[in-house]
Amino acid sequence: MLALHGELGAGKSVLARAVARGAGVMGHMPSPTFNLVFRYETEQGPVLHLDLYRLTSPTEVWELGWRELGEADDVVLIEWPERAEALLPADRWDVRLEAIPGEALLREVRASAAGAPPALPGPEGA
Repeated sequence: MLALHGELGAGKSVLARAVARGAGVMGHMPSPTFNLVFRYETEQGPVLHLDLYRLTSPTEVWELGWRELGEADDVVLIEWPERAEALLPADRWDVRLEAIPGEALLREVRASAAGAPPALPGPEGA
């Protein structure tokens, strides 16, 4: 699971789409802001993209099928994970995106492990 943190416009959706593409998702990938969750089937397994921005209570995640999300090999990308902080798995990657002042298109991205998540894949050939 990748918990994507950042302000509005920080690039969470752009990063989520890039990760999903790398995991094998093809075709159009709309923002889940209004649908809240999209599930994509790939040859490597499911990719789930959630946007919790519109939730007003952490308990609302149960309506999204929260209990069934994130089987062992699923790629789960969550925007606005703060909305369900207490319910996030202990083993995950927290990814923080911040705009660089004065640089409209540049972002600082920091990933940190919470618990013992699986290793992140490296670049091809590394």
